Amino acid sequence: MSQLLLDTHVFIWFSDDAPNLPTAVREKIESADSVYLSIVSLWEIAIKISIGKLSLQSDYHDIEAGLVNLGIELIPISFADTTRLIDLPLHHRDPFDRLLIVQAIERSLLLVSADEVFDAYPVQLFWQ
Repeated sequence: MSQLLLDTHVFIWFSDDAPNLPTAVREKIESADSVYLSIVSLWEIAIKISIGKLSLQSDYHDIEAGLVNLGIELIPISFADTTRLIDLPLHHRDPFDRLLIVQAIERSLLLVSADEVFDAYPVQLFWQ
């Protein structure tokens, strides 16, 4: 049974049908039993749009309907996620990515990401 947690960039590339998402990654997502997106990714997207560091092909307000259409479930941030952050080594300083790492570990999810810094953590990763 494959249960995936998408990193923010992977979600954007997947939902935009971007050519920089490798075919093997797209196929893995499309054939997964469950695909998840953390609420932290939506937080990151909203912040980056608001400060002009990111633009999407579609309107941000359409993401919620897009998640439903794609069969992607949202994961909230739990208290357990925040307590796990206390002991997580600072190999990666990005707070969004640190939460994704913790959520993948806590829920035994395969984290789909091109971010090589994730290799420093005891998390299951997938990237072509």
